[in-house]
Amino acid sequence: LADTEDVWGALFKGSGRTYQPPKLVLFSGAVESACGFAEAAMGPFYCPGDHKLYLDMSFFNELAQRHGAPGDFAQAYVLAHEIGHHVQTLLGVSEQVQAARQRAGEAESNALQVRMELQADCFAGVWANHANKTRQILEPGDTEEALAAAAGVGDDRLQKQTRGYVVPESFTHGSSQQRMRWFSRGMQSGDPGQCDTFKTTQL
Repeated sequence: LADTEDVWGALFKGSGRTYQPPKLVLFSGAVESACGFAEAAMGPFYCPGDHKLYLDMSFFNELAQRHGAPGDFAQAYVLAHEIGHHVQTLLGVSEQVQAARQRAGEAESNALQVRMELQADCFAGVWANHANKTRQILEPGDTEEALAAAAGVGDDRLQKQTRGYVVPESFTHGSSQQRMRWFSRGMQSGDPGQCDTFKTTQL
């Protein structure tokens, strides 16, 4: 978390803004947030209402066992993705998307949510790029760990596990391929400007 603060603090400063760090709330089982009541089964989440990141400690075990993504960098990717949502909130993206989703039908609303999640994946990649540049944190296999985590929580893979089939219109986070692609894009470029998932036709 401190590492993401260093990276985003510097990036925000570079564009004349001030980064306000979020708070991390560790919980077990269930928690009350400004976004409502949440259970561990929902996985980690960010709440724009209180600028807090909620993480159930059992999630990392699930990430390793159920989603086939063990390793410290897989865990770092998950946190960096949620921080990506915090960055979106600070930049005003979250508010715009929320407003657009309220006016949209279900399929269009889901599609907007997917773009939002893929941008957070790209922002996670931007963090990885800068953290590695300044502190050489990446060891061999780390990038693969993060990509395995991105793939493991893709909508297509999760739906196949739970339903046995895939319904793309109901995606809210993007497919495994999309999530890996946008994380990689952020990681290779290190440029948040490369993360505009809302302007591109090719997700």
